[in-house]
Amino acid sequence: MAYEGILLGMGNPLLDISAVVDEDFLNKYDIKLNNAILAEEKHLPMYDELAAKYNVEYIAGGATQNTIRVAQWMLQIPGATSYMGCIGKDKFGEEMKKNSKAAGVNVHYYEDETAPTGTCAVCVVGGERSLIANLSAANCYKSEHLKRPENWALVEKAKYIYIAGFFLTVSPESIQFVAEHAAAKNKVFMMNLSAPFICEFFRDAQEKALPYVDYVFGNETEARTFSRVRGWETENVEEIALKISALPKASGTHKRITVITQGSDPVVVAEDGKVKLFPVILLPKEKLVDTNGAGDAFVGGFLSQLVQEKSIDECVRAGCYAANIIIQRSGCTYPEKPDFK
Repeated sequence: MAYEGILLGMGNPLLDISAVVDEDFLNKYDIKLNNAILAEEKHLPMYDELAAKYNVEYIAGGATQNTIRVAQWMLQIPGATSYMGCIGKDKFGEEMKKNSKAAGVNVHYYEDETAPTGTCAVCVVGGERSLIANLSAANCYKSEHLKRPENWALVEKAKYIYIAGFFLTVSPESIQFVAEHAAAKNKVFMMNLSAPFICEFFRDAQEKALPYVDYVFGNETEARTFSRVRGWETENVEEIALKISALPKASGTHKRITVITQGSDPVVVAEDGKVKLFPVILLPKEKLVDTNGAGDAFVGGFLSQLVQEKSIDECVRAGCYAANIIIQRSGCTYPEKPDFK
């Protein structure tokens, strides 16, 4: 099987500015742990304060980009993955290009002349993280870039396409083009619920994409928000996963499979009207560095096996393996080689 360009991701490439902070910092900027939000006016001074007051690490991030990098790492096949998104023409953008190349991902960035490369503040307290994204250039992605022959070629080549829900705030039009292509060509199209605010405030865009989605990923908080917004009146994650799987589909080629992670609780997989639970690899608290990128890494591990046409059980096992590695390190980073058997 030819793996070149088999998996394509599209999303918001962000540079993570990561630091261990304190409760006072969280309260000052009104941020909650285990949440992901877009920066508002009140958050903007935070980025400089982080860099000035705390021991900061700069790590290439952005949800989809993390997932694609982890899948590439797990696959260990050069050029198996590709990625598109928008960066600025600046040193952070250069850093991002260098980082992705080193990771073996074939990146086709759209470079915006005016906006700086997007950043994401990662505030860590007790190993738990809160994400505050200042999209900047990432918000400037245009479907014109996608339609250029050299970029559309990546879409044509891919058999599996993954886009985090965060991209719904940037270019729903690009998502629609790719989703319709996937349905027409019987490809596998996958998305992530990504954050409660996406399920709540970008419901219309999410609703438009959902019929095309063959695999829905998310965590328990996002699943419960998804349920509440739709008036389903259930907090039960297994029930919600089943309901998501049963939502209408644009194409009958693939059934929809819903995969919901729950931190240290079992992973919920709903397909064909049935639910399976998969325990995760438990980690002693003292080994936890931070949960930043854990969900992204889970999807990356999962996709690394899915593109090899492995069973769902194997996909989940690889997802749990990758997430377990990432939470023992700062940000979405990994050792040189995986030892996944």
